Amino acid sequence: EEGRAARAAVEAARAKVAALVGARPEDVIFTSGGTEANAQALTAQAGEDSWHCYLSAIEHPSVLSGGRFHPETTTIIPVTPDGIVDLGMLAAKLEKHKPGGWRPLVSLMAANNETGAIQPVAEAAAIVHQAGGVLHSDTVQAAGRIPLDIAALGADMVTLSAHKIGGPKGIGALVLAEGVGVEAL
Repeated sequence: EEGRAARAAVEAARAKVAALVGARPEDVIFTSGGTEANAQALTAQAGEDSWHCYLSAIEHPSVLSGGRFHPETTTIIPVTPDGIVDLGMLAAKLEKHKPGGWRPLVSLMAANNETGAIQPVAEAAAIVHQAGGVLHSDTVQAAGRIPLDIAALGADMVTLSAHKIGGPKGIGALVLAEGVGVEAL
């Protein structure tokens, strides 16, 4: 009985997290926090030879250092003086790697905790998907502050942290877009 009650509480929490970002409950993977969720998003493909990781220069340290990509398969994308990712540079870098057979995994935060800059995640996702890639967005700082919808963002994965939205520390989530499975990326 206690196990069923605990399971019901977890599933209710899973449904609430999914609703926060417009996802399905079955696409929510709980983690120990935003850092683990970011690491999980960025390490799913790190062992595959065909992936190249692209990170904006202003990502959280858990993104900039959390993946297991080798330096030669990681590219940092600069931001404009306004703190917005340079989408032209992202497109150019992705185009440059297209002939090499690399599949891009791009990580772009939704909102910067220091500057408040809101990143053009949907526009970046369109560029990434056109190049055959996958987009992860660290939405830890945006959740509860701006509307988030994983489909509207065009993100394949988003990460969240409970303590940033009034929940307990030590709980995070990696949320997958419908039809995206970590093992299928």
